[in-house]
Amino acid sequence: MTGVVLRPMTGADLPAVHRLEEALFPEDAWSEEMLRGELAEQPRTRHYVVAEEPGGEIVGYAGLAAAGGQADVQTIGVRADRRKDGIGAALLTALLNEAVRRNSEAVFLEVRADNDAAHRLYERFGFVRVGLRKRYYQPSDVDAIVMSRPLTRRPPMGFNRET
Repeated sequence: MTGVVLRPMTGADLPAVHRLEEALFPEDAWSEEMLRGELAEQPRTRHYVVAEEPGGEIVGYAGLAAAGGQADVQTIGVRADRRKDGIGAALLTALLNEAVRRNSEAVFLEVRADNDAAHRLYERFGFVRVGLRKRYYQPSDVDAIVMSRPLTRRPPMGFNRET
């Protein structure tokens, strides 16, 4: 992930994120209005981040919804030529850390049944398959595999006064 930094997504990022969304998910891309609606819920129930190169180009993005002790990965996207650089793992780590910060007990997600690279990433992070949504992705009629991962609060690190 050399040189790439993660930062909160802002409204100014939406045109670039939407262009990336359309390139990554041409059949079922979210509209810019949908993305704007997600950001409108930030920070109340949403947490969105972008991965940005030193020159300011956005090469990845991710979003989390969290409420009532449960979190859902809404989206993760990494520009095709930057895959295998650790950006997806860094984005997912940021979402999981936010879910823990929000006291979520578990994180859920849906992933296209035909996206083997994403399956491997999620399994590497401890997600397991818990269900299937037939023909979830439209108009391509691709199934969604539902995955989940329980979360635990991390113990305090370093010096603390609790006994």
